[in-house]
Amino acid sequence: MSMQDTASSGVALWRLVADGIERGIADGRFAAGDKLPGEMEIAETYRVNRHTVRRALAALAERGLVRAERGSGTYVEAQKLAYPLRSRTRFSEIVGADGREPHGRLIETTDDVATRELARELGLKTGAPLVRIEAIRLADRTPICVSTTWLSADLFPDAGAVFAATRSMTKLLEHFGVRDYRRGATRITAGIVDASDAARLDLALGRPILVVDATDHDLTGKPLVTKHSRFAAERVEFLVENG
Repeated sequence: MSMQDTASSGVALWRLVADGIERGIADGRFAAGDKLPGEMEIAETYRVNRHTVRRALAALAERGLVRAERGSGTYVEAQKLAYPLRSRTRFSEIVGADGREPHGRLIETTDDVATRELARELGLKTGAPLVRIEAIRLADRTPICVSTTWLSADLFPDAGAVFAATRSMTKLLEHFGVRDYRRGATRITAGIVDASDAARLDLALGRPILVVDATDHDLTGKPLVTKHSRFAAERVEFLVENG
């Protein structure tokens, strides 16, 4: 195909650039987590303008192959995180076992009250005071999920401040004397990311998410926390383990 034939179709030009970058990812020239060359360098390599490069990168991002970080650059997405769903599920352990660095980022912590559903999950009365914690979980630089967690404000006073300091639900529970806990039933549903979570997860509007609702109990079966988590579907694969 001549450059003239290619230039006659903007689609063909950006696809050539996208295909070239994708081949580089496939053959290992760009490894998971690597920062891609800048837009100007890519434009010079393929002899196209920066608008064409941006369109190619946007297409790759839509497919989950790369991810743009504001003010930093564009990075090759890591492979999907294998996320076991078991009675003892710990985000930090799962991410660490995959060779990545787990991070927690607090969005906000607020006072809340128990709806009928939350009261049922936590074994409380409707209207009981709760602490609501909104956080992002990351593997290296990649956002994996946004989680909303509710705890009893009476059982876990100042839980928001403790989480802000530790960025870990496990450490928060340890602070209050809970050394171990188990996951109850886990419900998984499919959804589409909304504007708020799209910004937090660096996803385009309309991308699929996996919604996980679960409640953790202490070893006597007493409910501790209940969670509503939204996972970027293209970044995780859930593994249901027996036992």
